[in-house]
Amino acid sequence: MLILLTNDDGVYAPGLKALKDALEDLGELWVVAPAAEQSGVSHAFSLSGPLRVEEVVWNGHRFGLAVNGTPVDAVKLAVRALLPKMPDLIVSGINRGENSGVDLFYSGTVAGAMEAALLGIPAIAISQSLRSLGEKVTRDPWGHKKVDYAASMFFARKVCEQVIANGLPKGTMLNVNVPLLPVDKLKGVKITRQAASYYIETLEKRRDPRGVGYLWKHWQKALLDDGDDSDVKAVDEGYVSITPIQPQLTDEKTLDNLQVCKWF
Repeated sequence: MLILLTNDDGVYAPGLKALKDALEDLGELWVVAPAAEQSGVSHAFSLSGPLRVEEVVWNGHRFGLAVNGTPVDAVKLAVRALLPKMPDLIVSGINRGENSGVDLFYSGTVAGAMEAALLGIPAIAISQSLRSLGEKVTRDPWGHKKVDYAASMFFARKVCEQVIANGLPKGTMLNVNVPLLPVDKLKGVKITRQAASYYIETLEKRRDPRGVGYLWKHWQKALLDDGDDSDVKAVDEGYVSITPIQPQLTDEKTLDNLQVCKWF
């Protein structure tokens, strides 16, 4: 069993290290991930310029390979050139932050798994939500939330075991979101659909200490629906959300309606 691990937070991200620790004895693990953070790059990949690969050593041990590109670059390069054979499973994560609803269109974490699905390889994207659900949140000296990956590590392994045992339909990946709760406070698992949502975005005009203007973006996810079977609602209620995703974007209903239009 050869398992490829990737992410969009970069090869040095704690979530990727946590993922590798969680899956350590499930098979032969290979880490091929972006050399730097690539959050929000969606399914971008390099069309020009060289792709470079460097070995990453962590605490004196070989950890994996860093690619100077996107998550999709990392997956393409790993499958086509770096791995000794085609991987049996590709896992992308553990992302620092939720990837639900509209996030799926922008997430590099999801894109890494989606590229695997396009290649016909079973794939999982797993993300750790940072939304507080009543638990006390601690922060580092810079104000960033401290993330305990224990729950997402636990479910990363559980989902991988299920996929290894039962497989996935070709061209399908699983998008997993874990609430920011201890394992013993999670309510369970819900099989969900992607919530219909969008971003409310504002741009704030600011000036740096030298008086030069710049823009700072603020955004908030807004739901078009909050059905009980949506990924956003499941996480909000303390459930692990598992959503099967395919790359097929065709609107079948509109396709049928367009067929009957008179075009000439």
